[in-house]
Amino acid sequence: MVRLRCVCCALPQRVLDHVAAKTGDASAARRHQETTERIRAQRNATAAASTQAPGGEGKRSIHDAGGKEVLPGLLVRAEGAKPVADEAANEAFDNLGITLDFYSKVFGRDSLDARGMDVIASIHFGDQFPNAMWNGEQMLFGDGDGIHVGGFTRSIDIVAHELTHAVTQHTISGGLGVVTRNGKPDLAGEAGALNESISDVFASQVKQWHAKQDVAKADWLLGTGILAPSLGHAVRSLKNPGDTSKTYEGDRQVAHMSQYVQGGDVHANSGIPNHAFYLCAQALGGHAWEHAGRIWYDAIASLVPTSSFADAAKATGAAAARLFGNSSKEQHAVEAAWQKVGVTGS
Repeated sequence: MVRLRCVCCALPQRVLDHVAAKTGDASAARRHQETTERIRAQRNATAAASTQAPGGEGKRSIHDAGGKEVLPGLLVRAEGAKPVADEAANEAFDNLGITLDFYSKVFGRDSLDARGMDVIASIHFGDQFPNAMWNGEQMLFGDGDGIHVGGFTRSIDIVAHELTHAVTQHTISGGLGVVTRNGKPDLAGEAGALNESISDVFASQVKQWHAKQDVAKADWLLGTGILAPSLGHAVRSLKNPGDTSKTYEGDRQVAHMSQYVQGGDVHANSGIPNHAFYLCAQALGGHAWEHAGRIWYDAIASLVPTSSFADAAKATGAAAARLFGNSSKEQHAVEAAWQKVGVTGS
């Protein structure tokens, strides 16, 4: 099957623009834009190529890019090896493992492609690159500048968000919301926002699962601690999308279809399906991954490259019926959630 790949970054450009506006230092935003443009150009050369993995043993390998963009870099820690002196390598290794364990133990998924693919990550990527990303083949971790934007390897939900882009890539033939703009692959429309939302939804579950939190105890924030305290607290909130008191001053994420921006940033519009998941999980209580998470995971395989929010509502409703029965509390919770965010009618 053809798996379209995109350059999927943890931090949207809006966050880095916010940093530039608050600090008067546009260097991080400029580095990010220049680097991602180069990576997108590289990815475009093979964007429509098959990414069917040859399988593997789900082994992790961490490489040091040494501040350059030549991948993967020097191998610094392999599966089964002891921790090394570089804490970023150990953090990346551990958080990759937690995410892979989550998908294996909760959903029975054999690595990111469901076929045991080995997972490669490169740390210290680029010159103070202020982001982390799944580039279609492996993980890349920048260090940020250490002042305004910190390193990404320590953030379990950022790691899980990016690895979930790989899960989506290897589940939906043709990609989800992947378009070509100026010859470069990108995400767009409701399908692109769904792609980002799926990564947020499962990143939040991984964070909660690792912390053994139920839906009431979870903070439902993503990317806490990535920004300097003076610049923001988190990157996104599933509980209250766009709540700048919990995220950052420039957060423009929306929570209802009445606020949807046609042609807008997929990271902003993704707040709508994000909030639908939150509402469903809250209605069901307990652990998010046991009910709402199972439903969302089961529904991914029913989506197609152009799926809309309404298609996702239909797919999750059908998944709830398959897993828990017609007219079950789970199915009712799913339907009510999508109604509350304005995707479906009452």
